Amino acid sequence: MTKVRRAVGQYGERVAERYLTAAGLVVLDRNWRCAEGEVDLILRDGPDVVFCEVKTRRGGAFGRPAEAIGEDKVRRLRRLATRWLEQTEVHPRDLRFDVVEVLPQARGATLVEHIRAAF
Repeated sequence: MTKVRRAVGQYGERVAERYLTAAGLVVLDRNWRCAEGEVDLILRDGPDVVFCEVKTRRGGAFGRPAEAIGEDKVRRLRRLATRWLEQTEVHPRDLRFDVVEVLPQARGATLVEHIRAAF
């Protein structure tokens, strides 16, 4: 991954975290990793735990950011959620998988779209 892509991704994750915490969610973990991969943000939304994938795009040439999440990524995120729950022994009422799209603008505020229960 190039430095620019990494910086854009990190920026998007910071924006998404601020957006979600302002909406009342509580961060439990960020950039959690294991041998199988990484989860960008893990949050509590009341009694539920939310596993959140953040997708940041600087332009629309490749479609909406959430469109980059394919079936393989969905399967991997579900496996990662199981691993995280096993390691932390957190027992939520329910699980949810959200996506936050972050679209920096040349002028004006960055656009943020929170897609609840995206998959």
